[in-house]
Amino acid sequence: MIFRRAAQREFAQTASAVFVALFAILLTVQLIRLLKAAATGSAASEGVAALLGFSALQFLPVVLSLTLFVSILLTLSRSYRDSEMAIWFSSGLPLTAWVGPVLRFALPVVIVIAVLALFLAPWSISKRAEFVQRLDQRDDLARVSPGAFNESARGDRVFFVESVPETDGRPDKVKNIFISSVQHGREGVVAAAQGHVEVAQNGDKFIVLTQGRRYEGVAGVAEYRLMAFDRYAVRIEAAEEGGRTEKSAKSLSTWELIEEPSNANMGELLWRIGIPLSALTLALLAIPLSFVNPRAGRTNNLILALLTYMIYNNLLSVSQAWVAQGRISFAVGAWAVHVLMLLLLVAMFWKRLAVFSPWRLLRR
Repeated sequence: MIFRRAAQREFAQTASAVFVALFAILLTVQLIRLLKAAATGSAASEGVAALLGFSALQFLPVVLSLTLFVSILLTLSRSYRDSEMAIWFSSGLPLTAWVGPVLRFALPVVIVIAVLALFLAPWSISKRAEFVQRLDQRDDLARVSPGAFNESARGDRVFFVESVPETDGRPDKVKNIFISSVQHGREGVVAAAQGHVEVAQNGDKFIVLTQGRRYEGVAGVAEYRLMAFDRYAVRIEAAEEGGRTEKSAKSLSTWELIEEPSNANMGELLWRIGIPLSALTLALLAIPLSFVNPRAGRTNNLILALLTYMIYNNLLSVSQAWVAQGRISFAVGAWAVHVLMLLLLVAMFWKRLAVFSPWRLLRR
């Protein structure tokens, strides 16, 4: 009983440290990608935080699976290095006695991974797509960001506003406006000291500029037309609402995948089922993979373990692709990779049990 409590406590402490490190790496990588997209204009800057949350929830099952595998591997490897395993084997307990404590620690985590992979991760992908679509359908006024050049929804105008005082969370008046547009092959530039928003009777929105100038001409030609104005109205283009976009297999719920058993949907369903199954198998594989010879290098088993993890995930990806392409059936793809890894698990346990068996030690 004392041993089980100590093992569970050490597993939990190691898993906490590993999860924090992996989750921090995930958030950093996703944040860099989103900030790069926001800087290039392909993503809205005000949506970075929400998109970061959706991405974190999407990749959380993989992070938890790797956390479970690495935490068990590191804990048992420490037992080998500190010669605790020698005491374990000398007391007559086999390596398979670790299966019980590992399963007690791994099963709750596997259940969480299954819930995330089957329900929450697809929900986050669907909500992310809806959020991005709403951002793309904003009008030009909503796209205005003070101190930055902003492109219109149709891409034919570029706005620059120095300051935007807000009223009730919406920009009402703007100051120091610059608008560049192309109409009928002629470039036009409008600069004004200030402006405000007006709504016509038919519902169209206009930015009414005051005290400014408009320059119009053709690029490369010295002839330009200059016009000074006291009042100039620019219509705000409303983004066209597109039809309902077709959802990808990743954004469909698990029930929708089962109700529409196409090749792509079955491939996605195989991946969602395979994540928790692979997490459980990897947790058991960590027991024989954790073997460390105290007299040899300490990194050999870690390299072998990470290589095994990569091969397992790549095989899952290959089976998902083959099912999506119709090359193999869902029934074959769902169990073939896991059975192969279970056979590897049995072979590794047999090898470690043969090495540490009393009969072999007696012969030596």
